[in-house]
Amino acid sequence: MLRKSLTVAIVTSQCFLGLFNSPIRVDAAETLRVMTFNIWGGGESGNQPMNQTIKVIQAAQADLVGIQESHGEERNGKKQDAARAIAEKLSWHHFDQGDEGTGVISRYSIVNHTPKKWGVEVELPSGRRVWLFNVHFMHTPYQPYQLLKIPYNDAPFITTAVEAVLEARKARGHQVARLLKEVEGVRNHGTPIFVTGDFNEPSSQDWTDAVSHANCCPLSVPWPTTVALHEAGFVDAYREAHPDPLKKPGYTWTPITAEDDPADRHDRIDFVFVGGPHVRVEKAEVVGERPERADIIVTPYPSDHRGVVATVVIDQ
Repeated sequence: MLRKSLTVAIVTSQCFLGLFNSPIRVDAAETLRVMTFNIWGGGESGNQPMNQTIKVIQAAQADLVGIQESHGEERNGKKQDAARAIAEKLSWHHFDQGDEGTGVISRYSIVNHTPKKWGVEVELPSGRRVWLFNVHFMHTPYQPYQLLKIPYNDAPFITTAVEAVLEARKARGHQVARLLKEVEGVRNHGTPIFVTGDFNEPSSQDWTDAVSHANCCPLSVPWPTTVALHEAGFVDAYREAHPDPLKKPGYTWTPITAEDDPADRHDRIDFVFVGGPHVRVEKAEVVGERPERADIIVTPYPSDHRGVVATVVIDQ
């Protein structure tokens, strides 16, 4: 959320023609760690060296990372691409998704991408292929602030769940539709598909009646972005691993303010979604600054978002 290469993979013309799309059958199961990480203004806004951002990825033991806010300050007329710099330091592969300030870095070869660059195809050591889509959805208006009457970018205040859903659709619905259109273009490959991102919107599985009755959210809201992903056949990895949002809220926004700060609202807005055949979630962890809110600890923590890493098993 916004308040405020060495490129090892070379995508050839053959990839654009889709000549590498045939799935390879492999008998042994394969484990993969898929991460989402908003690095905060090109990794520079937290006043930490880039190595600290890299430490977060290393601590997560990630294999594939969808990075948001990868473009840092402009220097010599060009914005710096932190995702590319991170990939270089790790000797990983990198894909710049363009003007959205997002990128994908991967331990394994990136061999293809979708026409609008929402997704990349990655070849695993076994020869299997998977698709990773990475997004950073619109940060304003931010409906939890609207509901809680917290001023933010002159957005109007709202009161009901119906208003929250309508405002969320106006803010992000067009992006969600474009993402899902690109996803549909690769479903026939018959391979696992992951969606990582900073959604800038909570989960419909978190703002429930039970959570509202426990006074842990203002009201029950079927947040439309996560609903759309669920309806498209995706599983929220963190909620798959931790079904009870009262026991494991999994807050990713934000480690930089107190949870009782009246000018903020802590929530889970960063996600790893899992879809496609022959893939299951083994576990999911939050990466952050303190054990009360994270499973993997890095201090000092360099971002205003905690990361999320999902361990998945591909068994065919």
